[in-house]
Amino acid sequence: MTDTPLLYAQSTPGLCGVDLPETSPAPVRTGVPSRDDLDLPEVSEPQIIRHFTRLSQMNYSIDTHFYPLGSCTMKHNPRLNEQLARLPGFAYVHPLQPESTVQGSLALIHTLEQWLIQLTGLPKITLNPAAGAHGELTGMMMIKKAHKKRGKSPTFVLIPDSAHGTNPATAIMCGYQTLSVPTGNDGMVDLSAFNQLIEQYGDKIAAFMLTNPNTCGLFEKDIQKIAKSLHNIGAYLYMDGANFNAIVGKIKPADLGIDVMQMNLHKTFSTPHGGGGPGCGPVAVTEELGEFLPVPRVIHENGHYSLEKNAENSIGRMKSFHGHFGMFVRALAYMMSHGSDGLQAVSEGAVLNANYLFHNLKKHYHAPFPGPCMHECLLTDKHQKKEGVSTLDIAKALIDENFHPFTMYFPLVTSGSMLIEPTETEDKNTLDSFIEAMVKIAEKAPKKGENWAQKPEKAPRQRADEVQAAKQPILTWQMSQKKAQTK
Repeated sequence: MTDTPLLYAQSTPGLCGVDLPETSPAPVRTGVPSRDDLDLPEVSEPQIIRHFTRLSQMNYSIDTHFYPLGSCTMKHNPRLNEQLARLPGFAYVHPLQPESTVQGSLALIHTLEQWLIQLTGLPKITLNPAAGAHGELTGMMMIKKAHKKRGKSPTFVLIPDSAHGTNPATAIMCGYQTLSVPTGNDGMVDLSAFNQLIEQYGDKIAAFMLTNPNTCGLFEKDIQKIAKSLHNIGAYLYMDGANFNAIVGKIKPADLGIDVMQMNLHKTFSTPHGGGGPGCGPVAVTEELGEFLPVPRVIHENGHYSLEKNAENSIGRMKSFHGHFGMFVRALAYMMSHGSDGLQAVSEGAVLNANYLFHNLKKHYHAPFPGPCMHECLLTDKHQKKEGVSTLDIAKALIDENFHPFTMYFPLVTSGSMLIEPTETEDKNTLDSFIEAMVKIAEKAPKKGENWAQKPEKAPRQRADEVQAAKQPILTWQMSQKKAQTK
């Protein structure tokens, strides 16, 4: 047996005097190409390594370049956070372990909750939600249950027309109808239109889902008036905290009249962002709404941490266990390494950087709202469009300047939107280089001879026909299937 390969010894019946159970072959799925149909090349290990290394060198990431996506906050993820999250006591803990063996992990969850409670001013919180949109759903489910307990069943949720698309989606998933609140000429909620809706629908309104700072990069100056009007009719003010990184440490949302808010740890507190997760969208609420928080909840009594898994008025579980624990570790590491004054400085840096870009670029691109802005600035292609150059063209040309494009065509309240967010983690040299590239593109727009439809020209992959790709996508599995049928 010493010469028998281990794989053979583990998979062959009768070896070592043990008869392994017979297994039936897996059913063959029809219409799906087999490995033979794929016509894979025979290559050596060095060739494979070089291929994927070459691909990785083409990759664009925050570790190598500036990532100015507006409304996404693509900031640097400190390596300290990653090191701490990989400590064996955190990385190898299991959610089904006895509570007595995970006291440190439960203490970390509780400590993070206390930090977020202090920063928001809202006394109750859950870390369960797996992302910002999941947090929205959690918050709105709590609002719905609160109304139900009071014997009310309002029908409508107000949504600004500049909102993230997940806001109306969340409201509709909770069974509400949505009413759109228009944006005024200043880029903020049109207070007159809002008041008309309050007067018209009254107690049929369940809540107003308001992003603040909003997606135009502006602070809603009338938010306290809005909160008062909502509370007068028994409705709640939900704050989408996606842009909390502009005000964290500077303003407590509770002081603005907020009843519920979700935060995106991946945006405000530097945990990894993108690729579908894992994210984390904690939800903080008022004392009144605290009884509806999802379970499990971490309870700290007599120096011992435990999990409350049943609560009479809870909306129930929003996740299998306690949330994305690795994100908790990273976020708390970020907060503790900065301290309260450091978090204030982070917000100040984000706002300063955005206004630096705004001031230098509004001379070359159209600024739909006067500013100053908060953590991100909004520009449009209005000037360039007169020359036949669109936001898409500008974004593609920016790739040739070795910059990732900004967020395009959002928010929808302005035509040809270019939403740019530098974050506080970029230095002046990087911002100046970005400004130089944007100015260079703006100056090229009126000149003849530029083939904008062919940009980017220097990238590893050239510009695709996006309309054609959407209408008639070429799916590789279909190509393989057709190839197999012709054999």
